[in-house]
Amino acid sequence: MGTLKTYRIDLKSLLPSTTYTYEYVLGEGFFEAIDGPEVKQGTVNVAVEVIRARSAFELNFDIEGVVMATCDRCLDDVEVHVEAQNRLIVTFGEAFDDAGDDHIVIDEEDGAIDLSWYLYEFVALAMPLKRVHEQGGCNEQMVGKLRELCVEEGSSEDETDEDCETDEADEDYEADEDYEADDADEDYDADEADEDYEVGETDEADDSEGVTDPRWDALRRLKI
Repeated sequence: MGTLKTYRIDLKSLLPSTTYTYEYVLGEGFFEAIDGPEVKQGTVNVAVEVIRARSAFELNFDIEGVVMATCDRCLDDVEVHVEAQNRLIVTFGEAFDDAGDDHIVIDEEDGAIDLSWYLYEFVALAMPLKRVHEQGGCNEQMVGKLRELCVEEGSSEDETDEDCETDEADEDYEADEDYEADDADEDYDADEADEDYEVGETDEADDSEGVTDPRWDALRRLKI
């Protein structure tokens, strides 16, 4: 984790009830110095508004720009747009303490805050979960290998790379299978019901048209 003096603000020197604005451009030098795992390159504009109250400082961040990421589909570099608004509340204390999600305590004797790592984190968190090229922008060689892999796993050759790699397509496929299975069960139940009905009709017909017991015939001839 790197730190840069450019992004260090001396909060202790700021006047109460006053608003200060700081503007930064996070470029190649910034990301190399930070050396974080998520973002290695990019150009991001940042505006930081600092408001000092009596015993606390409110820092509002407005972030927008483009960073480089790895495409989830073809593994080539892809430009990703990032945009975010973030907020930090800073108070003085005896030592540094990350008190909460948006509240930190800094050493009152020092009275300064280094924003470099916070800026990096805000940019990284603003990146979308799915990072892919636009349609047709992926590395064709990698997309071809992906299609081959999908075919080997039983997918249709006509499937696109998006169909091959999206969970949504799998969910739709499973839903169709469940629907077809339900239809098949209903058809099967209907066929069984028809067969039972036909068997019942046949049994009744056999009883009415078949040969009767001769003992009953003899009883019918008796005149009582």
